[in-house]
Amino acid sequence: MGLLYTKFYMDFEEDEWSQISHDPIIFKSIKKDVSLEIEDISHKSYKLFFKEGGKIHMFRVTGKFRLTWDDEDLLNSIK
Repeated sequence: MGLLYTKFYMDFEEDEWSQISHDPIIFKSIKKDVSLEIEDISHKSYKLFFKEGGKIHMFRVTGKFRLTWDDEDLLNSIK
């Protein structure tokens, strides 16, 4: 399971992601090889590539967002 904290709200492209839950917030990729670029709270950048059907969970924590995903949902990741 992957985990990152970010201070930035993430925009999910409507032609690549579908929000499948509002509480908790969960987005599901609707295309193959969908990427997300995330800057964590220590300003380290990550680029994650999701399989079709891959999910990312977003939970708001005081002043930041907690992002989690299952590693099986990733095609590849670059740090």
